[in-house]
Amino acid sequence: MCGTETSIFSTMSDLAVHNDLHPTERRWFAVYTRARSEKWVQRALTKKGIYAYVPLQRLYRRYTRSTRLTEKPLIPGYVFVHINRPDYIPVLETEHVAGFVRFSKNLIAIPGPEIVLLRRITLEEDLDLRAVPGTIESGDPVEITAGNLTGLHGRVVKIEGKHRFQVDLEYLGCSLLITIDATFLQKINIPIRVQED
Repeated sequence: MCGTETSIFSTMSDLAVHNDLHPTERRWFAVYTRARSEKWVQRALTKKGIYAYVPLQRLYRRYTRSTRLTEKPLIPGYVFVHINRPDYIPVLETEHVAGFVRFSKNLIAIPGPEIVLLRRITLEEDLDLRAVPGTIESGDPVEITAGNLTGLHGRVVKIEGKHRFQVDLEYLGCSLLITIDATFLQKINIPIRVQED
């Protein structure tokens, strides 16, 4: 799982969010799954007519005599569902679904642009990409200036031979660490807030 209940929506008071399921309008929500059940849950929900999305990372695995393309979930234990109120119970009744991601017992809709961001990231090839728990560490704010991820902002977490670019998904309680060439990054200036006593 990524993060804890308190860290997943720590900034929700500053954001425009939907606190409930809508009777007719479909919105994005995240559900927890049992270990290594993400693809199984996606297939089961699809059979029920419910749109489910598992961000998959494509990886080439080298073996002694061959190289194979494999897919693994970018955020283990999560499946994203696009549902309205009538779909709520069928999702919960799906085998291997452990429950919805909640904040203070409320369901919080995930904004569509964050799902679009996940799709863009998983379409990018040859990225060393992994989901990690926690919040953004201090570091230089940067923007990606080349490739399919052009325009995305984040912070440099660490430089140890490779440049790590971190994109924070506030609603998911996760950060995505991406290894990216330094020539694809440009430092940007972000105003610093001064706290008044």
